[in-house]
Amino acid sequence: MDLSRRGFVQRMSIAAAAGGLSARSLLASTFTDALGQDDLFALLLGSIQDAGLPQAGCYTELCESARAEGAETRFVTSLALVEPNAERFYLVDASPDLPRQMDLIPGESFRARAAQRRPFDGIFLTHAHIGHYLGLAHLGREGLGTAPTHCYCTDRMASFLESNGPWSLLVEEGRLVLQRLVPNVWTRIDEHLEAKAIPVPHRDEYSDTVGFVFRGPTREMLYLPDIDGWEKMQPSIESVVREVDVALLDGTFYTAAELPGRRQEDISHPLIPSTMNRLESLAAETEIAFIHLNNTNRALTIGGPEALEIARRGFHLPRKGQRYAL
Repeated sequence: MDLSRRGFVQRMSIAAAAGGLSARSLLASTFTDALGQDDLFALLLGSIQDAGLPQAGCYTELCESARAEGAETRFVTSLALVEPNAERFYLVDASPDLPRQMDLIPGESFRARAAQRRPFDGIFLTHAHIGHYLGLAHLGREGLGTAPTHCYCTDRMASFLESNGPWSLLVEEGRLVLQRLVPNVWTRIDEHLEAKAIPVPHRDEYSDTVGFVFRGPTREMLYLPDIDGWEKMQPSIESVVREVDVALLDGTFYTAAELPGRRQEDISHPLIPSTMNRLESLAAETEIAFIHLNNTNRALTIGGPEALEIARRGFHLPRKGQRYAL
């Protein structure tokens, strides 16, 4: 991308950040290819950290604003991969907000499939922290009672699901059919979609942690909502981002002062400004967006200085409903 194009994108992004435009706005079109009716696309179902917004027991300005009447509802980080022509639907991370997030997935075919208790052709799980797998509970006998569904995850994550209730019941009843992925190896999911799990360092109390690269007919996307720090990642984040068209990255915190009374090292994540410093030279060619924002993150303030700075530097803050062509 030449410098004139980059300047155009930055101006459009700043305008979107200042005006709080929706996912179908000008910001959504700066990098994303025009979507045909039958094209495979990724749909952002949420961009908030595991515990949601507002968060339990939080009465700060950001959480109270989220509770206000008429406030935009923001969901925990998750993706849907949608193949309209083939009527296939995949879920990436099963968040606690899953019932409402399913309402965002377009098409009568999806609703019909949900009514038949088979909404998803597959579910991809990054790791065993609450925002990424608790939504599976809604698929069990007390909820949807889903038909057998492939669940793509690492061997350690699969073992966790097999060995711990209530998740083990989903496996025993055949609702989750575990598909153990080999890290750093492409897996063919269907004729239009491939996936690769990339190991990342993170707090691995119950399972290991991965990000995913998804490859469609025309584009590739990196989904990496959690990592302790970029310096620990192999291969480097720069090399991975350079190879994809869209990168959705851990943007949990903007500053280290967001957690008074708690140690940053106990909840380690890279800070957004540090990530921008590392990747700014790549933002002209790859659309880089921050997801998994904590309830303390001032970048959540539409038109605020943090959001404007992110846009000025050529990065993005996507909102639920954002579509990315694949």
